[in-house]
Amino acid sequence: MITKLRIDPALARDEFGMRCQRLVPWHGGDEPPLGAMACFLPPGSSSDPDCHSQDEVMFVLGGSGRVELAGESTDVTAGDVVVLPGGLEHVVRNPGTDADAGTLRWLSVYWPLYDNPREATA
Repeated sequence: MITKLRIDPALARDEFGMRCQRLVPWHGGDEPPLGAMACFLPPGSSSDPDCHSQDEVMFVLGGSGRVELAGESTDVTAGDVVVLPGGLEHVVRNPGTDADAGTLRWLSVYWPLYDNPREATA
């Protein structure tokens, strides 16, 4: 069975100081082995600082910005892939000053699904 989803900011909700759209529906009996979410960060804003045990990979879909991880930073733009090891605090910034700068958009894939196994039952 094919499940088709569309990445759409209108389907996102407020999480982590930005808009996020959860993307992994699961039809099996067990929980999925990973999570995925589309993230949308408007110009002049930053995500909330985040730190979790899961490893995370960001696939930048559009716009440009900066990723800060444990005192290190790198500029990102569409086509970049950024690997964030678990256990390190990170923040994503879109330093643009107006709407012309564009929303920074990326797809994050992380594993395992839950940072804390107790979350699975919450």
